[in-house]
Amino acid sequence: FFDVANGFAGCIAGIHEILHRQGLMSGRWCLDPHEELSPGQMDEINRVCEAYPHLADDEFVTEHLDEWMA
Repeated sequence: FFDVANGFAGCIAGIHEILHRQGLMSGRWCLDPHEELSPGQMDEINRVCEAYPHLADDEFVTEHLDEWMA
């Protein structure tokens, strides 16, 4: 989510993308409307999520999402 290849550009948007996928955010919008994923960052996020699913907390989030969003 921290795009080293692009000087860490898009870090906040990258984190927001994961939170959006987990249902914790409605989108990956940032306060700065120019803050967006860096070129190729979405592909890398997808690659990392697929390659390392054991590092994700998706199951934990899914178990508690309803209570947190209440």
